[in-house]
Amino acid sequence: MPLYKLEDFDPNYRETFGGDDIKSLHLYTEGGMEVGAVADVLVDKHGKFRYLVIDTHLDSVGKKILLPIGLSRINYQAGRVFVDGLSKQQVEHLPEYKKYLEIDHEFEEKVRQVYRHPEERKTYNREDYDYEQEPRLYGLNEEYHQNFRLYEEHLIANKHRVKTGEVVVGKHIETETQSVTVPIDKERVVINRVKPTNTASVANSNEVKFQEGEVAHIDVYQENPDIHKETFVREEVRVTKVVERDVVEVQDIIRREELDVDASDNLNIENQHSK
Repeated sequence: MPLYKLEDFDPNYRETFGGDDIKSLHLYTEGGMEVGAVADVLVDKHGKFRYLVIDTHLDSVGKKILLPIGLSRINYQAGRVFVDGLSKQQVEHLPEYKKYLEIDHEFEEKVRQVYRHPEERKTYNREDYDYEQEPRLYGLNEEYHQNFRLYEEHLIANKHRVKTGEVVVGKHIETETQSVTVPIDKERVVINRVKPTNTASVANSNEVKFQEGEVAHIDVYQENPDIHKETFVREEVRVTKVVERDVVEVQDIIRREELDVDASDNLNIENQHSK
């Protein structure tokens, strides 16, 4: 059965496991001695964990090895992986895992032979081997590997701007007819013919000269209105925007998971909340 590195099988594996990155965990023995760190995880075609790739640093021995998942106890809260009895001798006898190495049945058999108890050692054929045949190596411990996460939904308030309308401010020309009054002066000629007061007096014939064609010229004027237009600023229009703040209350239904514990009456169960 082919094996895949965790990130190749599921590029979003961190989200799949709720943000916990198993590749950041350190490996400890049950006695509390650190023996290495998880460098990668190998899964089968169904996505089941089969091996932890451990970068060991046990005494003077340091190499990458495969640890069957059933021999580990993963504690995400503590940030550790505990292994049941990994000895320096086992590390020395385990084949070294290399990044680009193809993991085939023969390689896995070499790994399994190191971890098997003497009474478990027998020959398995490639065709009829099944991981379920060795639950001690590949079975996930119910006590340590079933982690429940309780989820709840939160309302997250965001806002975005939407266009609600448009105001177009422009100008146009309106016309009207106005009248103005202008006083003007016009000249006219007034001719008064007056009889002399002393009609009995006789003019001196030597002084009187009768002439034809004598003309008097009098210029007559009048005023005409001179109208022109001038432009003045009637008013100024300033266009601005103001922001008015309003509070909008939005309601929605959110969900929260609660834990249901169904146990026998004679069991003493302590329900602790970690902070």
